[in-house]
Amino acid sequence: MTGETWKIYWNEHAKDAYLYGTEMCFHAKDDIEFRNELMPPGTVIKQWFSKVNYQARRIEPALPMIDGEGRYHISLDASAEPLDGLLLKLIFYDRYDMEAGSRIVRDKEADFQCPLKTFSYEVQLINAGATQFHFHSIMITEITDGE
Repeated sequence: MTGETWKIYWNEHAKDAYLYGTEMCFHAKDDIEFRNELMPPGTVIKQWFSKVNYQARRIEPALPMIDGEGRYHISLDASAEPLDGLLLKLIFYDRYDMEAGSRIVRDKEADFQCPLKTFSYEVQLINAGATQFHFHSIMITEITDGE
């Protein structure tokens, strides 16, 4: 059984995105075309946060609040060239903004549970050899005990 579902889009066009040598075209809210032939693998392309300092960043949190007791499913809706050219990294922080753990999602989707002391987290879209891709959304779904 699934609980709540949240869909995360590429809302802020230039905030927290890798723009050096990048060609981007925003066709729609859920269709971003990204091309960069010279971007090295391992580069963080885009980041989303569950907690932000609005005064410093001028963006709102894009991720839902989740807790360390729940289980979740994350899926990436993007088509890349090559097919396995993108990955997701989840980084969990405690209440003092110290890293409490991380998880790398190499496939398009995975289940995860954050550490109990998680206070906030971020999701990073990382280049794993892609030169171009179409990004649609990231979906986070709560997994309930009935499953």
